[in-house]
Amino acid sequence: MNDNAAPPRRETIASLQIVRALCMIAILCVHTTANATVLMKQSEYYAVYNFLNVFMRFGTPTFIFLSSFVLFYNYYELPFNAGRIGRFYVRRMKFILLPYFLASIFYYLVAYYLNHRDLTLTEALRQFGSQLLVGKTFFHLYFVFINVQFYLFFPLALWCLKKAPGLLKGCVPLGLALQYGFVILNEYEWHVPNSGSWMFSYLSYYLLGAFLGSYYPKIKGWIVAGRENATKARVAFWVLLWSAWLAAALSNVAIYYQQRMFGTRYPVLLYDFLWNAHTYLGAAVLLQAAFFIHRRFPQGVVRTLSLLGSLSFGIYLAHPFFLVLYEHRPPSTGNSVLVHAWYAGKFLFVLGCSWLTVGFIARYVPFSWIILGHSPPAGTRTEASER
Repeated sequence: MNDNAAPPRRETIASLQIVRALCMIAILCVHTTANATVLMKQSEYYAVYNFLNVFMRFGTPTFIFLSSFVLFYNYYELPFNAGRIGRFYVRRMKFILLPYFLASIFYYLVAYYLNHRDLTLTEALRQFGSQLLVGKTFFHLYFVFINVQFYLFFPLALWCLKKAPGLLKGCVPLGLALQYGFVILNEYEWHVPNSGSWMFSYLSYYLLGAFLGSYYPKIKGWIVAGRENATKARVAFWVLLWSAWLAAALSNVAIYYQQRMFGTRYPVLLYDFLWNAHTYLGAAVLLQAAFFIHRRFPQGVVRTLSLLGSLSFGIYLAHPFFLVLYEHRPPSTGNSVLVHAWYAGKFLFVLGCSWLTVGFIARYVPFSWIILGHSPPAGTRTEASER
């Protein structure tokens, strides 16, 4: 086959933009309720804040799963050659690393201003460099750092899985084994600092994405829940999946409520297990939910969510700035209704301002990809479908 010839494209999975939108909404829920889990313990509605803060934690792990799903969906059937891998890295440098670098500079300056750091230029540059290399210039950039690690290893992982199809079939148990091996060894032996910023803590999501993305055309009937795909085995699988996810999610919510309200402590591995079960199963549940929304919801809702999904990377980079702006003026009243309204307003303010800002830049500012990554209008072919 001619390596320069354009291979036939796979089906564009429009529902993936809805997955991104749901993930972005979940991340904003977590970040906008973080303070409430500390400051609102005397409120009769504290359980609601705790629920939103913990239940919605599927956002970042699902983004990681989705990155892997998209890569393997688009690349697994293509010839493995140097030209294609080179283009892959060029795209990541343009659309991921460059926006990450610029966002890191911006947020380092924001943090410097907020904390009134008395550092010399040399000290500041040294500190910035050390934080840049591990995604620590601001609290949300660790996610990009994790994905960069996956991108570095993707060609090798793709080559191995193409050479050993049997290994691909075992990706789900392999990913869980590797991740839990790292978690257990780190808990008792290694004690790696900031372990949540390293890809080994998310290998199960990455390999789940590799499995589902590579086999998607063959197993689509098991993923897309609907009457046309229903068999007894599939319906039983869907019920088991959603039931297990809901049980894990509610258990995760419950242990954090007990810890935050009453100081109850549980074994560290229990927190890891429930978080992993909650978010790992949640990635598959969210994929199914997005397919349902895309097929059954009004077109206005679908278009709105698809637009949000297409801008999600830029919104992810931008939203902490608006969060800082809003939290700079906390409520000074003791009126509980106004305090609850302030927290609700925080979510709406951060979402609205981030969305409007990123949407305006993506539409009207030339070369907007430099700061936002690849954020095309909804309805066009996105990076998720690139070759």
